[in-house]
Formats: sequence, structure tokens, C-alpha cells
Amino acid sequence: MAVNDVVLEINNISVCFDGFYALTDVRTRVMRNTVHFFIGPNGAGKTTLLDIICARTKPTAGTVIFHPKKRGPVRLTGMKEYKIVNEGVGRKFQVPSVFVNLSVEENMILALKGHKGIFDSIFRKTTKEELECIHNTLKRVSLDEKSGERAGSLAHGEKQWLEIAMQLVSKPEIIMLDEPAAGMGKPETFKTGEILKEIKKDCTIIVIEHDMDFVKQAADIVTVLHEGKFLMEGNVNEVLADKTVQAVYLGRGGEHDA
Repeated sequence: MAVNDVVLEINNISVCFDGFYALTDVRTRVMRNTVHFFIGPNGAGKTTLLDIICARTKPTAGTVIFHPKKRGPVRLTGMKEYKIVNEGVGRKFQVPSVFVNLSVEENMILALKGHKGIFDSIFRKTTKEELECIHNTLKRVSLDEKSGERAGSLAHGEKQWLEIAMQLVSKPEIIMLDEPAAGMGKPETFKTGEILKEIKKDCTIIVIEHDMDFVKQAADIVTVLHEGKFLMEGNVNEVLADKTVQAVYLGRGGEHDA
């Protein structure tokens, strides 16, 4: 792909915690409108890398550069978390954080207005256009017919989809997902993969995941981390065929995170 298709540059990222390097000189590029998976065994540094992208963790060395569609490059390293969100880089964590006593639609309204500011969230009436945007977004994750239901009544997978929709409704350029298929059965996992493949038309999706069937289904690009270092990168078939990857990751039975 051309250089102008790059949406995120991860440049020589290292992070040291009390003398222990969780990441060492990690470099990669994330391409626009792709589903880009980061995989690796326990201790690989996957979650730490996402924490650095969204400024929850400060790197010891290196930079993260975001390339918005309509503006020049933005250096995310050193920015505040909320400013990164406002730039169009969102993150969904592993455990759903929806408001269980509010309806699905009310959760979406809060997500949309909260992105625009606290004043909008509290005082301004939701417009017809905003409600239409919410409905269309819920339809993309198959929750449009449950918009009036209490979010707490949704199944686990549906809560995950709602939170993806809550990220999507503010029209980010990048959404980061931390193990979105965790705790799901096979039908829900498959549906989640189909959702990701559909919404990548409008944004780039970065995913941490251990379920290799899910990775095979949804990934455009896979980056493998091992012991805090870049191991290899390629499409799913290239990664699965690599003997080193098989030795350090796939042969371990899918250990959990780092």
C-alpha cells in the first residue's frame, strides 16, 4: 500500500517498568480501513502497546503518529487521553462498560453527546439527525430492534456489540478493541468478526485477541509480539505458516494476556 494509506505509525516504541522492558523497539504501521490484529503469548506486551497508543502509559522511547484523513500528522505521544479520543482514536476495553440501567438507545445518546462535551450530554435535546445516526449505527451491529431494551438485559455478546456501536457512533478513524470475542460462544464470535469486517469500511480497527479462529476470520494484517518485541507481521496465512510463530505462540494453546 502507498504511504498515504498509513493511519498509524508505531515508531521504535520501548517501555520500561522498574528495570523490566515490557516493550523493546517495537515498530509497525497500521493501514487505513483494515482490521489489524496484535497477537502473542502471555507477556508479549499487546495491552501495553494499546495503552501507549491511547496515552494510558508513557513510553520510555519512541513515538506514535496518527495520520487523520483530512489533516496533517498528529503526534499522539505526550497527548492527554481525552485529546486522543477527540482526535478520533477510540478504545473499547475487554469488560463491557455500558450503563446497564439505561436503554440501548440511551447508552448510544450518551456516547454520542459525551464525545461532543458535557454540556451537550446534559442539556441539549437529541436531534432527529442524531437519532437517525444512532439507529443506523445500531443496525450495523444488529441491535436496532433492541434500542428500547435495558442494556443490562442484553446477552454478553450483545453488550460487546453495543459498546462497539458506542465507539462507532462518534465516527472515529481508529477503534481499538481488547479481546472483543472473550467469553463468547462460536455464533457470537463469528457475528463479531462479521461486524468488524463491515465497519472497517468507515474506520480502522486494531484488535488484541487470542481466539485464532476469530483472527483467521476477521484479520487483514496480523502483528506477532513475543516477550515485548516485534516477531513478524503478515496476513493470516503467512503468520500461521511461520515456524517461529508456531513455536512461541500457537504451540502454547492460547495463553492469556499481557
